[in-house]
Amino acid sequence: KHRIESRQDMEQLQVNLVLSHACGAGQPVQQDIVRLMLLLKIQSLAFGHSGVQLATVQRLIDLFNEDLLPVIYEYGSLGASGDLAPLAHLVLPLVGLGEVWQPPKSNQPTESNQPGNPTAINSTPNETTPANNPIPQESTVPPPRLSGKHLLQLKGWQPVQLQAKEGLALLNGTQFMAAHAVWCLMHAERLLDLANRIGALSLEAFDGRLDPFEHLTHAVRPHQGQQQVAAQILQLLKQSQMAHRPKAHVQDPYSFRCMPQVHGASFDALAYVRQVVEVEINSVTDNPILFPEEGRIISGGNFHGQRLALALDFLAIALAEVGSISERRTYQLISGARNLPEFLIANPGLNSGLMIPQYTAASIVSANKQLCTPASVDSIPSSNGQEDHVSMGANAATKAVKVVENLYRLLSIELLTATQAWNIREDKLPTSPELQQMVDNFTKKVSFIENDRNFHDDMQQALFFLKNEALPQLL
Repeated sequence: KHRIESRQDMEQLQVNLVLSHACGAGQPVQQDIVRLMLLLKIQSLAFGHSGVQLATVQRLIDLFNEDLLPVIYEYGSLGASGDLAPLAHLVLPLVGLGEVWQPPKSNQPTESNQPGNPTAINSTPNETTPANNPIPQESTVPPPRLSGKHLLQLKGWQPVQLQAKEGLALLNGTQFMAAHAVWCLMHAERLLDLANRIGALSLEAFDGRLDPFEHLTHAVRPHQGQQQVAAQILQLLKQSQMAHRPKAHVQDPYSFRCMPQVHGASFDALAYVRQVVEVEINSVTDNPILFPEEGRIISGGNFHGQRLALALDFLAIALAEVGSISERRTYQLISGARNLPEFLIANPGLNSGLMIPQYTAASIVSANKQLCTPASVDSIPSSNGQEDHVSMGANAATKAVKVVENLYRLLSIELLTATQAWNIREDKLPTSPELQQMVDNFTKKVSFIENDRNFHDDMQQALFFLKNEALPQLL
C-alpha cells in the first residue's frame, strides 16, 4: 500500500477521495434540491465537529450565495456511509473540477449544454399557442453548465487546498437524502392544503353533505390531522349557500366524506417526517467526528440514513394516498351522478368531455403505488462487506420527489374537473367567497369547456396554476 510521507501526499489523498467517489449516474438533480444540499452541508460543517478549514466552508458559502449550483446525479448513493457519490459531485468545484449550473441571469459564456432534469416550468409560448395566452410546459431545455475549472477562472478563485480529514468530512453525510426530504416536506405541506381546498370544491360541485365534517364526529376520534382537515373544510364552506342547502341523499361516497380521515392521516404522517427531518438537518452526520473539548476523535455511524429512509418511504406513501382519494373524487364528478352530466361536457354526443383526464389520473395513481414500494427494506453489502447494511435512503428520496410531482398532477386534474363541474351545474347556489375566488382565478387560466379540445393544454395550465398561483410560491 502507498505510504503517506508528505503534506503533498495528504492533500492529494483528499482530492483523490473526491475524484474516486464522483460516480453519479442518471438525470441531474433539480437545482432547488442542490441548493438545499449546499445549505445543509454548510450547516453540518459549521457545528465544528468535522475538522475542516474555514476556507473550505467559505467556498461552499460562496457557491450558495452566488447560486453556483454543482451538477449532481440522482443515482450513486446507498444512503449508508454518507451520500458519497452525490456529495463528491457537490464538492468537485471546490478544487476546480466537476460542473456547475450557470445562474439564470448570468451572461457568462457556456461550455456545455447537456440534457438536464425536465422539472422547471417554462411559460414560453409554443408554435400553436397565441402569444397572449401561453401554455406552460415542463421544459426539456436545461440551463447551461460551466466546468469547475472555468468557474474558478471566471471568479478569480484559487482551488481549495484540501487538508487532512477534509475529504472524509465533505463526502460523509446525509445531505443528499436530507435535502430531498426538506424539499418534499415543504411541497407536501403545501399539497395537503391544496388537497383540502380542491376537495372542498369537489364536495360543493358534487352537492355533498357537511355532516361528516362536524366537530362532534372528530372529537370522539381525536387524531390531530383528522380534526384539522375537518375544521379547514368546514371553514372553507362556512359561507356557502350550496353546502348548507337541504340534501336529498343521506350519504356521500367515501372519497368525499372521509377526507378528514384520509387527508388527516397523511397530515399526521407529515408531522412525524418533519420531526425526523428537523433533527437530521441540525445534526452532525459525517465521520469520524471530532470532539475538541474532550480531546477525542470517534469513528461511528451517524452517516447511516435509515432514519431518513423510513421517513421518506412514509412520506411517499402518505402523499400517494392523497392522490388516490383525489382521483376517486375526479371519477365521481364525471360519473353522471347528482344532476351532473356524464363527463361534464356542455355539448354531449360528439364530445367525450373529461373522460380521458380521469384515465390519466388513474395511470398516475398506479405509478405512485409502484413508486411506494419501500426502499428502506432493501440492502446490498458494499466495500468488501465492511458496509454490510445500507439504508437505500437515497432511492427513497428520489422516489419521493416523483410522488410529489405526481400529486401536483393529480390535484390539477381534480381542480380542472371540479371547476368544470361547478360551472356546469345548473342548480347551484353561491359558494363561499374563498372558493369562488379560486374558481374565478382558475377560470381565467382554463375557460369553461363547451366542446372537446386539447385537454393536455388545460392540464398544463392547471398544473402551472397549482405550482405558481394558487398559494404563495415555495423556495
